[in-house]
Amino acid sequence: MRIRAIVSATLASAGILVAGWQSGTHVADTASATTAGPAGSTGAGTAGGSTASGSGSSSKGSSGSAGSSAAASGSAGSSGSSGTGANAAGTFAGKVVQTRFGAVQVQITVSAGTITDVKALQLTDEDRSSVQISNRAAPLLRAAVLKAQSAKVQTISGATVTSSAYLTSLQAAIDAANL
Repeated sequence: MRIRAIVSATLASAGILVAGWQSGTHVADTASATTAGPAGSTGAGTAGGSTASGSGSSSKGSSGSAGSSAAASGSAGSSGSSGTGANAAGTFAGKVVQTRFGAVQVQITVSAGTITDVKALQLTDEDRSSVQISNRAAPLLRAAVLKAQSAKVQTISGATVTSSAYLTSLQAAIDAANL
C-alpha cells in the first residue's frame, strides 16, 4: 500500500512538472517571438537542483541553489544596461527571502521595459513536500507574472508561503530594474 502511494505521488509530481514545463515553454516562446532582446540583455546565472530554468531554454524552474555569486550572496544584482521605465534592459535578481520551508529568490530578464523571462534561482526545499509544492507553483507564478508584467498576481492555493516569498523577491527585482 505504501509503495502504491509513493508511485502515485511520483507520477502526480511528474505530471505537474510536465504541465508546468509545457505552459512555461509556450509563454517563453510567445515572449521571445514578440520581443527581441538587446545585445546587453543576458540570461546569466543558472540554478541547480532537480529542475533548473535557463533563459530562453525549454526547461523551466524549480528548486536548488543559485549558480551566480550575486544570487548566492542574497544581494540584488543585475547585468546588462540599467535604465528607467521603458528603457530598462538586462537581468535583475531579487532579494533572497527566507521562509520556514527554505529560501526563495527570483530573477527577471527585462527588454525594452518589459519582463521577458522570470527565473526562480531558489525555491523552498526544506523537505520533499516543499519541493513538490515549489515545482507546482513556480511555472504557474511565472506565467501569471509574464502576463501581468508585475508582482501583483494571486498566490497559488496550497503554496501560499512559497508564492508570497516568490512575489516579494520578484518585487525586489522589479524595483532593481526601475519598472
